[in-house]
Amino acid sequence: MELELRHLKTIRAIADAGSLTKAATALGLAQPALSAQLRRIERSLGGTLFERGRCGVRTTALGELVLDRARVVLPAVHDLQEEAVRFARAWDGGSRGFRLGGTHGPLLGGLIDRLAEAEPDASVATHTSWSEREIAAQAVEGRLDYALIGTCGESAPPEAGRLAWTEVARDPVFVMLPTGHPLAALEEIPLAELAGQDWADVPGDGCFGDCFAAACVRAGFTPARVYETDTASCVHLVQVGRAVGLCRATFPTTPGLVTRALAGTPLVWRHLLGWHPASPAAAGAPAVISHVRAAHHEAARRSASYSRWLAAGGGAPRHNAMQGAG
Repeated sequence: MELELRHLKTIRAIADAGSLTKAATALGLAQPALSAQLRRIERSLGGTLFERGRCGVRTTALGELVLDRARVVLPAVHDLQEEAVRFARAWDGGSRGFRLGGTHGPLLGGLIDRLAEAEPDASVATHTSWSEREIAAQAVEGRLDYALIGTCGESAPPEAGRLAWTEVARDPVFVMLPTGHPLAALEEIPLAELAGQDWADVPGDGCFGDCFAAACVRAGFTPARVYETDTASCVHLVQVGRAVGLCRATFPTTPGLVTRALAGTPLVWRHLLGWHPASPAAAGAPAVISHVRAAHHEAARRSASYSRWLAAGGGAPRHNAMQGAG
């Protein structure tokens, strides 16, 4: 009998479970069938892999050798399968195209516009989601070429060990107020002045909600209520005076509401572009980064409140070249 991957998986399962009974359950086999399979594997390898005892099984010296190799070979084969699928999906018959994933916001639209102009013969497809983890996972799987997401402060992006990430910009987080709000005339609003307000924000699976709650505690209050909903609903809740909202500083000018900076910039949002370093998309990443940064500059310019805040010395959008690759 020749040793196969399934045999290595069996050896690893027995070692991880610590007993044949538990391993059989994990593998969906009857224990006698697993015991018989193990004996065949041991015969093919020329020695005993596990010592049976009253407390379970323990690997022999030969078992440790085989197990060490299995723990290298099995992940390598899994990675090979993932990479093959990723490349097959990425090339799609050799046609030139961009598959973009992003959270909702002006940067994704700006990127599409610039790619359409720079690459008129290339197809552009998008997938939007409130879940940064979902978008990153699809980039890992080869379903997306680039992931355009945001993270709160200095928190790590999802799949940080498997995707290459570059920070393309960072902005202060602004607050949305109805035009008739008593604080709407201010250019910067202390967070403490908004104690007692209900809040609206889009959902996410990062740490932004926790960071916002911590910022409120530092300002001396706990948010009365937070509505997590889509962007259009957040805008509506602010326009009708039901809540004040949290938004990126690049949020476009919108009838019925104003956006204002929070004094002292208690919350920061980083815009990140990610891709798999072993995918064909890696070669085009520098150009896409340039397009995203241009889109950010344009979005910042279109936001009247952000432009005023910057002109008054509130700060400047930062563009870093820091990058990590898995």
